[in-house]
Amino acid sequence: MMSYGIRPSLNSTTAEQNDQIEELKGVVPKRHLAFLNSLRLSFTCGDFFFVHAGVRPGIPLREQQESDLLWIRNEFLESEENFGKYIVHGHTPVREPDIRSNRINIDTGAYATGNLTLLSIQGSSLIAV
Repeated sequence: MMSYGIRPSLNSTTAEQNDQIEELKGVVPKRHLAFLNSLRLSFTCGDFFFVHAGVRPGIPLREQQESDLLWIRNEFLESEENFGKYIVHGHTPVREPDIRSNRINIDTGAYATGNLTLLSIQGSSLIAV
């Protein structure tokens, strides 16, 4: 968002988020939107499942709904379930990467803080910087 001249707070209110969405609509180039719209909802590589927000516990990964992949929070974040793959996600900003036995949240709020987390996966070893 900062790249487009918008300075959001880390935990914006719903009203602030709506205002920022309207601002973004006016400044994001069409070719950027086309690129974003062409992206997959998830990506599987080996034992890892990469997704924006997370997955709905109890539902096989191949049967996940778009709304959960993009928006789920508490039910996923509070789950200790083995999802069949290790979930790499964001969507819920954290101060530092949140590494759990079934998932890792690498969203350190880059849109508002400028702090982008890099995750290196070497075999079964995760290094988040």
